[in-house]
Amino acid sequence: MTHIEHNAIDPAKLDAILARAVGDLSAGYGGVMVSLGHRLGLYKALAGAGPLTAGEVAGRAGCAERYVREWLNSQVAGGYVAYHAVSDTYELTPEQAFVLADEDSPAFMPNAWNVPASMWADEDKAVEAFRTGRGIPWGDHDGRLHCGVASFYRNAYRGSLVAEWLPALDGVIAKLEAGALVADIGCGHGHSTVLMAQAFPASRFRGFDTHPDSVAEAGRIAAAAGVGGTATFATARADDYPGAGYDLICFFDALHDMGDPVAAAAHAARTLAPDGTVMLVEPFANDRVEDNVSPVARLYYAASTTICCAHAISDGGHLVLGAQAGEARLAEVFRKAGFTRFRRAAETPFNLILEAKL
Repeated sequence: MTHIEHNAIDPAKLDAILARAVGDLSAGYGGVMVSLGHRLGLYKALAGAGPLTAGEVAGRAGCAERYVREWLNSQVAGGYVAYHAVSDTYELTPEQAFVLADEDSPAFMPNAWNVPASMWADEDKAVEAFRTGRGIPWGDHDGRLHCGVASFYRNAYRGSLVAEWLPALDGVIAKLEAGALVADIGCGHGHSTVLMAQAFPASRFRGFDTHPDSVAEAGRIAAAAGVGGTATFATARADDYPGAGYDLICFFDALHDMGDPVAAAAHAARTLAPDGTVMLVEPFANDRVEDNVSPVARLYYAASTTICCAHAISDGGHLVLGAQAGEARLAEVFRKAGFTRFRRAAETPFNLILEAKL
């Protein structure tokens, strides 16, 4: 057992790290409360209703009042719900509702808590992977991972993909409006594919993923959105999906999960149409570890440890980029694949939007 001499401890530094640890523990507990509030409809019961008593919230959500009151108090303590002491009522502000109750908001967060829930559920697999060096395929994770990732990215893409990211690419919007052939590689549940298909009905979209359950779900989502005729999905690897002459090939938060990203980029080079474009969306990262010290970077490094790197290793592990690869490493991948032009087209606090051309 490691023993630390007490006289080697700086009390101020100890207080600081303890405060951080308690804050993180509180956030972990709070995530369970957020998930419950979403699943039980408690945030929706509060949204737009003005001040409500605990009993009124419980009645609107069809839940037991004693549980709801305790849950509400946890939300007040965490800054997620406002409390009016004089009237003993609770209220969701418009900003809180935008994050917690509006499922179409680009800032909607509750579904994201499915990801750490899946990480906890898969902890034994992660321990084994660390000790053996073996990978963990995407399909071997707890099912909450797939739903959490798909729901979280769906809203981010809905807010930015058509309005901001595609227009940042050279000449792509004109091609999509005229009628282009597009491949979405590592499409998951197909939310990105469907958004593009809805915005550009003259174009055809093909989504490919190695996870059969996700491909099946993507087909259902496309049909429900009314674009089943122009957005189709199939199970295929990133280095051997069918077709050629693609005007646009997209990798949405997927390339870093692949075991051989150079092979994936090389296959994109082979299947691009003349003057075609690769759109690469990756988690935001600077090129140096010391420049990736932030809550977002911490989130991405943690997910990368148990999910992204684990899948890439299971997929051959030729080059395990991780979720914080950074622009320079990504540019090198495409240079090795034969691309001569690579640039940052746009960025957000969560994503780099990169453009590659032959």
